[in-house]
Amino acid sequence: MSDIDVIATQQSAEDKAKQLPKPKGYRILCMVPHIEAKYEGGLIKAESTLSREEITTQVLFVVELGEMAYSDKERFPTGPWCQKGDFVLTRTYAGTRMRIHDREFRIINDDTVEAVVEDPRGLSHA
Repeated sequence: MSDIDVIATQQSAEDKAKQLPKPKGYRILCMVPHIEAKYEGGLIKAESTLSREEITTQVLFVVELGEMAYSDKERFPTGPWCQKGDFVLTRTYAGTRMRIHDREFRIINDDTVEAVVEDPRGLSHA
């Protein structure tokens, strides 16, 4: 383990949070929710299956909104489509993908949000 790896594992949650990118303009920072390692029946998923599910997920958790998100009153006359802390649905592969401390994050545009979901646990690809 390198010195950098040791420092990274010793960082507090607050220090790690400071490393998240700040979305700018009309962009939204989202986190991919945890992907279950087992199927409902108890079978363990292959690493390739977990990776594919993470990459193709349509469910994201809103972490932060850029300062201009939903500010265009012509495009969003009823106000914001989502807020920090919401689970949202987007198209598969939406956004700019990145990994931070073993979690996948995405930066999406404000008009990429298609729906807000109270409890996304029952959702799956059709």
